[in-house]
Amino acid sequence: MNELVYPRERTLGKITLVLGLLVWIGLIVGTFGVALLILGLSFLLYLFAQSALIAYIKGNGVELTEAQLPDLYAQFVACCDRLQMESRPEAFILNGNGGLNAFATKFLGTQYVVLLSDIVDAMEKHTDGVKFYIGHELGHLRMKHLGVGHLLRWPALWLPLVGAAYSRARESTCDRHGLACSESPESATRALVALSTGPDRWNQLDLGAYLGQAKHTSGFWMSFHELIAGYPWLTKRAVRIMKSETEVPKRNGFAYLIALFIPFAGRLGGGFGLLIMVYMIGVLAAIAIPAYQDYTVKAKLSTVVIESKNARRALTEYYQANQKTPESLDMLGIKSQQSDGSQLSMNPNNMELTVRTKQGQLIFKPSLDDRGNVIWGCTNGEGIKPTQLPPACHGVLE
Repeated sequence: MNELVYPRERTLGKITLVLGLLVWIGLIVGTFGVALLILGLSFLLYLFAQSALIAYIKGNGVELTEAQLPDLYAQFVACCDRLQMESRPEAFILNGNGGLNAFATKFLGTQYVVLLSDIVDAMEKHTDGVKFYIGHELGHLRMKHLGVGHLLRWPALWLPLVGAAYSRARESTCDRHGLACSESPESATRALVALSTGPDRWNQLDLGAYLGQAKHTSGFWMSFHELIAGYPWLTKRAVRIMKSETEVPKRNGFAYLIALFIPFAGRLGGGFGLLIMVYMIGVLAAIAIPAYQDYTVKAKLSTVVIESKNARRALTEYYQANQKTPESLDMLGIKSQQSDGSQLSMNPNNMELTVRTKQGQLIFKPSLDDRGNVIWGCTNGEGIKPTQLPPACHGVLE
């Protein structure tokens, strides 16, 4: 049964599993186990939401059995046997309210396949049509796409290109399972294209012309939007089912470069992935821009520390010689304006030296050590944040 697995799924599955495990380990270790608590709470939310879905299916759907809709049940059993699934999932039909679809799910170890009524009705004149949808959803369960592996991979599935590629590979694998349950490639393809034509026109479609539409998928925009999506284009899926030996058109290479910056957002769509990217850029900018501004202010204030060294030395020497503070800077021959354009002023009461710069005020405060020697420190004044102080201000100045 290995031929039912799309080749890229195995490779991408291993890559996403390794990356996901590394992220989980980093989260758990880096947050001292807080990530485990968040994971536990997330599981409780999942349990509540999933239990509501299963309750809705069982309370409102129709279970396929030998007594209820035996013709559909026979197709379901035949498909399970063809895929060598000895443990059969529970199968239901649910009102689709106009939606052509089916889905598989799990809850506490029990597997479910749900066919929406609209797709069943659409395939009423296609005796083999429902089998494709049954096989596709059984493929998800047989390949354990909904198991623990998905949870372990989850952090890596948001990665640009990789997450979307793995999702598309899974869908291609499940299409192969749907084909295996169908009587012929043509019947499987006609069942699939009902998603394009709607419930009434699928049997009138010219399959050759439809398959020819796959040539459009090599364009930039179609390539780009497929690269950020979790499903291959239906035309490409149809080609792979109908003519598995035929290569689909290659994607535009430039589209890969653009898609590399769009996180994969799963069923939320590429637009949401773009919003995530914008949000991430905004967060990074909110962090990086202030950090860069602080860095540039620090660099300029470091120059101020160096430029004011002579003034501090003169004040120190005067105090050590006279045991009092000078009345002004002028009496020491210290110019109020430095070479870098900053302005010096001194408080004669405590000998604090204030340097006014374009960035703000840097204040140098003198004090006496145990031996009575003057030592200097510096702190931020008006217009300067503590985070913008140069490294020299975090200790005793020379």
